[in-house]
Amino acid sequence: MAVTIKEIASECGVSEQAVRAWCRRNHVAKDAKGSFAISETIKTAIYQHYRAIEGKEVSQHAKASCETCETSETVLISMLQKELDLKNKQLAVKDKQIEELNARLAESSAALVAAQQTAQAAQALHAGTIQQQLAGEIEVDQQRPEAEQKRSWFKKLFRG
Repeated sequence: MAVTIKEIASECGVSEQAVRAWCRRNHVAKDAKGSFAISETIKTAIYQHYRAIEGKEVSQHAKASCETCETSETVLISMLQKELDLKNKQLAVKDKQIEELNARLAESSAALVAAQQTAQAAQALHAGTIQQQLAGEIEVDQQRPEAEQKRSWFKKLFRG
């Protein structure tokens, strides 16, 4: 007759999850339904793991296994802390890089604004110069007598 994980857990005084974890650690095969296939040999090994045959006390092997788990947990925590410290250092470096890039961006923006203002001033100066030149030509034309202006226009036509 097949024994269930629930029955084994109850007899050993542990949870079903503990028995399933033992089965996973010891690579117990699963049946077609996906449940662990617990043979008499596996059942005996589980009983020996969780209790001594005579006194129903946790075996030394189980205690050693728990100590190993605690040591592994400590090592894992240490590794995770080191990884976290490394990530924090990397973040600090990235924050500094972002600050430097923001400073460069601010400088570039200020230079762009200055260049735009210079271009606008140059355009205004150029427009003013053109207006002065046009005003000067009109003034010169107005000072010449009308006959000379006509002759001047006539000369330009045949010379050009």
